[in-house]
Amino acid sequence: MRIVADGALTEVEALSLGILGGTGDQGKGLARRFALAGQRVLIGSRNAERARQAAESIGHGVTAGENAEVAAKADVVIVAVPWDGHKATLEALREPLTGKIVIDCVNPLGFDKQGAYALPVEEGSAAQQAAAVLTGSRVVAAFHHVSAVTLLDPEVAEVDLDVLVLGDDREATDTVQALASRIPGVRGIYGGRLRNAHQVEALTANIISINRRHKAHAGIRITDV
Repeated sequence: MRIVADGALTEVEALSLGILGGTGDQGKGLARRFALAGQRVLIGSRNAERARQAAESIGHGVTAGENAEVAAKADVVIVAVPWDGHKATLEALREPLTGKIVIDCVNPLGFDKQGAYALPVEEGSAAQQAAAVLTGSRVVAAFHHVSAVTLLDPEVAEVDLDVLVLGDDREATDTVQALASRIPGVRGIYGGRLRNAHQVEALTANIISINRRHKAHAGIRITDV
C-alpha cells in the first residue's frame, strides 16, 4: 500500500470493492465494515432488487446491482456466494472478472447432527476452483473465519481478528492484506500459497464447533508476528 500526497487516498483506499453474494449475512457484514472504513462498496446479487434492499439496509454509500454489473465496475471483487452456486457463478462472470483481484472467502462445508464438516473439492479448495475457472484473474483466498454476527453488530467497534491471506501473486496478496487491515481491529496476515487454502477453509468447521460449544463468535489471532 503506497501513501500518496497529503490528504489524498492511498492506492488501497481508492479501490472500489464489489461483493458477489452481498445479500447474505457474510457479504452484508463485509460490505458494512468496508463501507464504514471509507471503502467504496458495491453489492452484487443475481437479483438486482435484493441487492438494492441489502445496500439500503447497510447505508454508508453502498450501491448495488446484478452480479455481472458489479463484477465489471469494481476494482477488486469478493466472492461470498453459497458453495453450491460457487462454480456456476464464477463461470458466468469469467469475462468481467478478467484482470482483477478476486478474493474468494467461500467455505465448502456440510452440516449434520454432529455439526459442521469440510467437504471434498475436486480442485483442492474453493479458492483453487476459483483459480481454475478464472484463469485470467488474480485469485486470493481470504476472510474465511470472519463472524457475520460480529461484522453486523453495531455494538462492535473493532473486530478482534487476523485474516489469513493466501495466493500465488505477491502484489495481489499484499493488496488484500492492506484491504483487510482497513477494518479496525483486523490484520491481514500472509498465510501461504493458494494450494494451502484447503486447510484454511476447513478450519472454519472447527471454529463453528468452538462457537456452538461456547456460544461465542470466535476468530483467530496469529502470535509473534
